[in-house]
Amino acid sequence: MTQDRILPGIILMLAFCVLAPLLDTASKLATATIPVGQITTARFLVQGVLMVPVALVMRLSWGASPRVLALITLRAVFLIASTFGFVAGVQFMPIADALAIVFVEPFILLILGRLIFGDHIGPRRIIASLVGFAGSMLVIQPSLAAFGTVALYPLISAFAFAFYMLVTRAIAAEVHPVIQQLHTSIAGAAICLPAMVLLDGTGLAMFDPVMPQGWAWVWLFGVGFWAAASHMCMTLALKHAPASTLAPIHYLEIVTAVALGYAVFGDFPNALTWVGMGIIIASGLYIIHRERVTAGQIRAELPEAI
Repeated sequence: MTQDRILPGIILMLAFCVLAPLLDTASKLATATIPVGQITTARFLVQGVLMVPVALVMRLSWGASPRVLALITLRAVFLIASTFGFVAGVQFMPIADALAIVFVEPFILLILGRLIFGDHIGPRRIIASLVGFAGSMLVIQPSLAAFGTVALYPLISAFAFAFYMLVTRAIAAEVHPVIQQLHTSIAGAAICLPAMVLLDGTGLAMFDPVMPQGWAWVWLFGVGFWAAASHMCMTLALKHAPASTLAPIHYLEIVTAVALGYAVFGDFPNALTWVGMGIIIASGLYIIHRERVTAGQIRAELPEAI
């Protein structure tokens, strides 16, 4: 793959790193007056509506086998849990702290890949994963002291997103990424909307929906809009450049999250959180390096095509 083809992928991935924290910022702003469950529902509802014209313009087939539809529904369930966990976390925590905890997802994914798909992982990557988890504890510990068990919500988000990625891996070869995103949004809205109706009037703080007022409408729309825009950038980036090239760039999302958190909410990570972030990022980059080395060794061992 030439540098000219990779460059658009890098630019699109950088766009994702700028746009994704805007989703987080809109979510945190919405939590001031809107329950977490309702914000989660808005993400899927708005994102689904926005993805319909994209799929139509691209003239993509909406068809899918019963097996794929079942997996997409499961994918939606995991994304609902991941979204809910993250929004519940940023309701009280700084965005950058919550995002740093969520960045343990590659380590979880590595272990799950070994357990479920039998992927080979060497001792170096296992050690790097353990070190990355230790880094997340440095971020979680002060948050536990300050906010209580709510600091564990981003960790729940990380686990749910890891399972979401595993399901995505299972259907990646069968469904176009845009249709994956569209169907997942539809399935997510189909699950969340009835739940909101059933929970209306229950008085449960995280679930009982309310009528948005004023700027809350903007924040709810922003949650779905920035979700659709950022994930479209990532989808298109992967068409131009391999995941191994784009993965290290993903960590720049923390830079944008810190900047937005400080500009909008006045939040700035403390020294211990910075250390934890550094350990998580360093461990993640090392795992990416080892995966590249391993992939190179496998290619070198393959017989040359005759």
